[in-house]
Amino acid sequence: MNLMERVAVVTGAGSGIGRGLALALSRRGCHLALADINTDGLAETKAMIRSVKVTTHKLDVTDRAACLALPQAVLDSHGRIDVLVNNAGVAIGGTFEQVDEADFDWLMEVNFHAVVRLTRAFLPQLKTSDQARIVNVSSLFGLIAPPGQTAYSAAKFAVRGFSESLRRELEEAGSNVGVTVVHPGGINTSIAKNARPPRHVTNEEAAQIESEKDRFQKFLRMSPVKAGEIIAAGIEGERPRVLVGGDARIAALVERLLPVGYWNILKRSMA
Repeated sequence: MNLMERVAVVTGAGSGIGRGLALALSRRGCHLALADINTDGLAETKAMIRSVKVTTHKLDVTDRAACLALPQAVLDSHGRIDVLVNNAGVAIGGTFEQVDEADFDWLMEVNFHAVVRLTRAFLPQLKTSDQARIVNVSSLFGLIAPPGQTAYSAAKFAVRGFSESLRRELEEAGSNVGVTVVHPGGINTSIAKNARPPRHVTNEEAAQIESEKDRFQKFLRMSPVKAGEIIAAGIEGERPRVLVGGDARIAALVERLLPVGYWNILKRSMA
């Protein structure tokens, strides 16, 4: 897929992987509609890009009306839409019993339901392009499911399943719209630091959760800029799945070989 003069919509573009991918797409001559709830972050991302047209759109992906209105806003500014990148995401610390129902539902709303909602909103316009692509960002935890990540893994596995089924539906229909699912490993973003803490835990449990967040942060080593380049190359190559980082590739292999016992192996290697 030649991205020159195409138009890509990227959610969660105010920081992290979304920003890294926006920079990578701009280097390929792709015009950008960048969306995020963080308007200051969006402004910073836009200021880094000079070579293509960039519009910014404040978006709360849990706002159904705003999601439905975004395609027309992008069309009004750019006249076409060729790529949709569903990247926006959040995290929650704590075990399943520590995370209350409201926070679990909030994470699912952002990390999964918004992906479905935006895909449904943009698909009719994507179908009018001669060549289009939906790019859904899952996670390493959409390949493996460690303890302490029940909500996050549930959402990211759902993104993976949704993407794979949608891809096959579109392929069988002979559609010009392809689907890529992305599994980033340890990317040095602020998602772990900004993970929402459980609201109903003891001081001791809260301290343990903070300690786990600090330990987990040490595994986030790849720069978002490098991750963005890998994902952009995957879009160009029309790849159905993109594994970002050696940790994601290793985890995918170990899970395939040991679909039940993989965590015992990975836990020892992490230790």
